[in-house]
Amino acid sequence: METKDTVMGRKFFGTDGIRGRTNSEVMTSEMAMKVGQSAGGHFMRGEHRHRVVIGKDTRLSGYMIESALVAGFTSVGMDVIMTGPIPTPAIALLTREMRADLGVMISASHNPYEDNGIKLFGPDGFKLSDQDEMEIEKLLDLQPALVDASQIGRARRIEDARGRYIHAIKQSVSDETRFDGLKVVVDCANGAAYEVAPSAIWELGAEVITVGVNPNGTNINDGVGSTAIEALQAKVVEEKADIGIALDGDADRLIVVDEKGKAVDGDQIMALIAGRMHEKGALTGGGVVATVMSNLGLERHLESLGLTLERTKVGDRYVLERMKEGGFNVGGEQSGHMILLDHATTGDGSVAALRVLSSLVRSNKPASELLHVFDPVPQLLKNVRYSGGKPLENSNVKQVIGEAEEELKGHGRLVIRPSGTEPVIRVMAEGDDSAQVETVVDRICDAVRAAA
Repeated sequence: METKDTVMGRKFFGTDGIRGRTNSEVMTSEMAMKVGQSAGGHFMRGEHRHRVVIGKDTRLSGYMIESALVAGFTSVGMDVIMTGPIPTPAIALLTREMRADLGVMISASHNPYEDNGIKLFGPDGFKLSDQDEMEIEKLLDLQPALVDASQIGRARRIEDARGRYIHAIKQSVSDETRFDGLKVVVDCANGAAYEVAPSAIWELGAEVITVGVNPNGTNINDGVGSTAIEALQAKVVEEKADIGIALDGDADRLIVVDEKGKAVDGDQIMALIAGRMHEKGALTGGGVVATVMSNLGLERHLESLGLTLERTKVGDRYVLERMKEGGFNVGGEQSGHMILLDHATTGDGSVAALRVLSSLVRSNKPASELLHVFDPVPQLLKNVRYSGGKPLENSNVKQVIGEAEEELKGHGRLVIRPSGTEPVIRVMAEGDDSAQVETVVDRICDAVRAAA
């Protein structure tokens, strides 16, 4: 059971950067400028000319946040390169390729357009560590080290960022791979990948039908994308397509829909990719890294192949940390973050999609057969909102949780954790008996509500 808040002790940074409703809470232009000044100050190391790469998704507020960040970074002497709308993993890639000191992605991922966020990447293309984020937080409360007028940074926009990224993700499949004969529906959530993902798949030979590729600043993730797949499911069936691909607003997440319109989550995708790599001797670390939310069925499937499933706290950053520590090259989350370290330094929905499409072409199987790698055990997740206090420290709640753990012992799992972004307790249970799972979850939820 997990009960510890993963972002405890941090005021602004959550499990994936800073995020909030625009023009309120933490996501104001004033805060964005301070983040630019503080992050810039933290990474101003050495005598070279310092550089930051800034990308964004398609939210209306992206212009405001971008301008504020540029002001912050240039005021402390850092040059700025702006890419315009581009996926989060593209910023990770360009930060490394352009020898930048820092990368910034302006996005709130799968959240509605009213929200926005700031994700930071180090010069190696990896998301910042907790320690780096804590150091930046400390600087937010101090006066920035503004440079002399002659040392103010310069800012410019580059036009070839999307082309660079398309070329890079196509390298994740072999040179011989072609998608000729495949009909693929691609849903880009009216987000950052609205040009690059369909283009990459089309360039490899597929017939591409698009959904969610007309961003207007306010329709990102609105009834489309990986968290609202009904439109994609309907389109796949209507077009008699072979498969559907759904990305989220910043395209670091992937959910697949088979030819029957059935959703396929990240656990099945990880099982497919890891299994294929294991067959070729290309899987490292002896298994896969996922979070505590991944299905027990995935763990059992990997065990049948002689592989392990290592679990981390929720958040792709924690998956990545464990992958780097243990030498793993495949990891991810049930929600669709796929990290393939041979090809990217962060979750990349487009790279994962190309790997799935490549397997589909080579298998000569329908997607519904190829992507049903294991039978998931019944799993149920419920959220309980609370108004204050610490309900998980209540004695009665602890007793109910202990009884539930004992009840599931040996044939199920229980995961209880506070949300890192809102006053919500997430209660998840899974096991071979679906009725038992539902009873256990309801009992714990009732106890939390009574204590809240």
